[in-house]
Amino acid sequence: MAEVSSMNLAVQALASWRGLVLAALALSLSGCVGLLYFDEPGAPQRRGVAPAGPAPATGATTIVQRGDTLYSIAFRNNLDYRQLAAWNGIGDNYTIYAGQRLRLSPPPQTATAMPAPTPIPVPAPASAADASAPGFVMVSPAPVPAQSVPPVVAHPAPAPAISPAPATAPVTVSKDGWQWPTAGTVSGRFNPPGEKGIEIGGHYGQAVLAATAGVVVYSGNALKGYGELVILKHSDDYLSAYGFNQRRLVQEGETVRAGQVIAQMGEGPGQVPELHFEIRYKGQPVDPLKYLPSR
Repeated sequence: MAEVSSMNLAVQALASWRGLVLAALALSLSGCVGLLYFDEPGAPQRRGVAPAGPAPATGATTIVQRGDTLYSIAFRNNLDYRQLAAWNGIGDNYTIYAGQRLRLSPPPQTATAMPAPTPIPVPAPASAADASAPGFVMVSPAPVPAQSVPPVVAHPAPAPAISPAPATAPVTVSKDGWQWPTAGTVSGRFNPPGEKGIEIGGHYGQAVLAATAGVVVYSGNALKGYGELVILKHSDDYLSAYGFNQRRLVQEGETVRAGQVIAQMGEGPGQVPELHFEIRYKGQPVDPLKYLPSR
């Protein structure tokens, strides 16, 4: 009987151990499920530009890194640079510093009642009747003697000599004032959130032009997925971006004219020469083909 009892205890222990092993295996498999990722059939492949992430969560912040500008941080987070400046109390010069913490969402609103303005009494104009009041003296302005002013004879300035403009190849410009930033064919189209601009194929070192006049607000390589990048500000609402460059030819703060060479074409993620071109309206990417002239 003692042997049977010992055998039963051994069987029970074995069953308990087996249950623990199965439970651990199930937990391991369930943890692996979250690590697996499969592209949906027929989904377009990303071309290497960092995809647009979700809007920053309420209270989200970022630390300014060396080489960042307010425009590059707004560009990276799909924000309007003016909102970003307002949320962080940054002045119109948009100056930021390495190590500075910036909030990426509006600060919490605190409802405070504004005190009503105190009316300021406006004194009535003095009149002749006030002359009877004690201490009141009427003062008349002294007459100004008339002066004879010699007549001035206007001599027309000679018209400046206008030299004829040098003959250049005609440039096609859209009705909104945009022109193509480089020659070549479109090899990648606007398809957010993965593709926030277009790709234009060409040859290595090919000229990259400003699509319209503006000011350089970023020239660097700190934005992941864009390589050597130039960002131009054209108005309070519009920016344009030029990525995958071999070499940048303009500096931040420089004013450029439409058609000016600002960079040289480099290689995209597929190791073929191409330009990545974006247009942003109030911080959001828009389809450049709706702004560029038809080819």
